Amino acid sequence: MHALLRLVIFGKLAALFLLAAAPALAAGEPQPGLLPYSATYRATLDKGIPFKGSATRTLTKQDDGSWLYNFQVKSFIADINESSRLNWISGHAQPSIYRYALEGMMIPDRHRAIDFNWAAHQATGNYEGREVDVAFPRGALDPLSFQLQLQQDVRDGEQEMHYKIVDKNRIDEDTFAVLGEETLNGKFGNVNTIKVEKVRAPDSKRKTLMWFAPDWNYLLVRLIQIEPDGTRYEIHLEEATVNGDPIRIQTKS
Repeated sequence: MHALLRLVIFGKLAALFLLAAAPALAAGEPQPGLLPYSATYRATLDKGIPFKGSATRTLTKQDDGSWLYNFQVKSFIADINESSRLNWISGHAQPSIYRYALEGMMIPDRHRAIDFNWAAHQATGNYEGREVDVAFPRGALDPLSFQLQLQQDVRDGEQEMHYKIVDKNRIDEDTFAVLGEETLNGKFGNVNTIKVEKVRAPDSKRKTLMWFAPDWNYLLVRLIQIEPDGTRYEIHLEEATVNGDPIRIQTKS
C-alpha cells in the first residue's frame, strides 16, 4: 500500500529543477515569473483499488525574501507533508531546506530531511534513518523544488529540461520534454495547456504526463502517471488562487 501512496506525491513523479551559492534576495525584491499561489487537487487511483485523496500545494513569500513551497496530502490511508525552503534567483530555484513526512495508522511513518550548504556544495541530513552526506553540483535541486523549476522553464519556452536532484545519498538526473499544446475540458471549461512528459528509456512501461496552464501562470492542472503494472494515478485541479486572485477561464475580447 505504501507504493500506492508514493504515487500521490508530485515531488515523486519518479524524481522533478541552477545556481551556485548566492545570498537570499531582499524581501520585496521582484521575483521574475514567480507568484505566490495555493492550489487544491483531487487525486484518484485506478487499479481496482478504492483510493481517493486530496492534495494541496502552496507557494508563499517569507519575510527574509525566501520562498516556502509546501505539498500536503490527506487521505484515509495516511497524510503526507512535504516542503522546500528556497531562494529564487534570476529565474532559478536554490533550495536550502527540504523536509518530508508520511504518517498514518496503516503504514510505518517515514521522515526525510536534507539541508543544503551552498558554500561547500554539500547536502546533509537523514533519509528514513540513513545518514545523508553527499556533494552536489551547481544547479542541484531537491525532490520538491524541481517541480517549481519545471513550471518556470515551461513558462520560459524551454522544450527539453534536464535536472540534477539530491535524493537519498545520491544525485538523480531527470529529463522532461514539451509535447505541445493541448486544450483540456473539465471543471473549468476549456483550458489551454502545455503538455509535458518525463523522458524515460524507450522500453520503460512507466509514463508520467503533466499539463500546465499559461493563463494561470503555468499552474499544474493535471497529472497522470501510469505504472508498469497498469496502475493509473491522476490528479486534477479543483480550485486555486494565483497572486491572491481566484483562477478563471481567460476570455478573448
